[in-house]
Amino acid sequence: MAVQRVAIAIHEGVQALDVAGPVDVFAETNGFVPAGNGYETVLVGAGCEPLRASNGMKISADLSFAEAQEKFDILLVAGGPALPDAAPDPELTQWLRGAPARAELYGSICTGAFALGHAGLLDGHKVTTHWQNAQLLAARFPAAEVIFDRIYIRDGQLMTSAGVTAGIDLGLALVAERHGPQVAVAVAKRLVVVAQRQGGQSQFSPYLTAPVDEDSPIARAQAHVMQHVGERHTLQSLAEAVGMSVRNFGRAFAQETGITPHEFVERARVDAARRLLEGSDRPLKAVAFDCGFGSADRMRIVFTERLGVSPAQYRASFRKL
Repeated sequence: MAVQRVAIAIHEGVQALDVAGPVDVFAETNGFVPAGNGYETVLVGAGCEPLRASNGMKISADLSFAEAQEKFDILLVAGGPALPDAAPDPELTQWLRGAPARAELYGSICTGAFALGHAGLLDGHKVTTHWQNAQLLAARFPAAEVIFDRIYIRDGQLMTSAGVTAGIDLGLALVAERHGPQVAVAVAKRLVVVAQRQGGQSQFSPYLTAPVDEDSPIARAQAHVMQHVGERHTLQSLAEAVGMSVRNFGRAFAQETGITPHEFVERARVDAARRLLEGSDRPLKAVAFDCGFGSADRMRIVFTERLGVSPAQYRASFRKL
């Protein structure tokens, strides 16, 4: 093995943890592998003058885009809160376009996926980003297959990660791939993080979003479900609750929300159960009954399918102190 060179592209408004997370993973790995087998990380930007991160911290690049023309083993671009809505940065975009030829592996942390998209590097690939921005990424770059519920995705030469701290997961995955899981676990313990998280991003994101028109019959139906989440709901009972025919209600619900009434009911039950698991000590059977699952077994099946973790695992991870 030889030292792997890692380049991380930064920009004005970059998320500091998108940069520091992977950098610390690679730096800590150097203490667990033989000398000369670790990583050398450089930050690359439009220039080497200090940039202001989104949290106000100043970060300086080691190399400018013009200087960083050599080959790297790993090339990543960090995200930033403003990146999804910002116009493409011409210098960053141009530098990233050379990533497939310049690096054995290239990718993004968090919303850095938008910068890759502007460079044409997402097309034809399975990718992910922060759960809050995944819908926009899919709409803006329709030639990419955006997977909403993954912490990170490796698709050939391309690797993308979910939001912020997921850059640590991405770094640990690369360490495990090259040096084995024992080294990755040792680094994770050093950083006081888990080596491989259970479940996907859905456990960190709300399933339900507010309707566009809060006074519409569909919004009233949604409110009815959430106020009576433990009860049985059918297409007919929901249509009757808002004074609509079953056919018109089902069609209008799907048009306004993009999902079926049945899907909404199940999402409402999951979110209600999550709140109880986070904020109470109620037994799992009681939570399942109160939220309309009927049984703890049924709730476990739904949680595992939708969140990738069981209710007990969810409570252990997110219980409020």
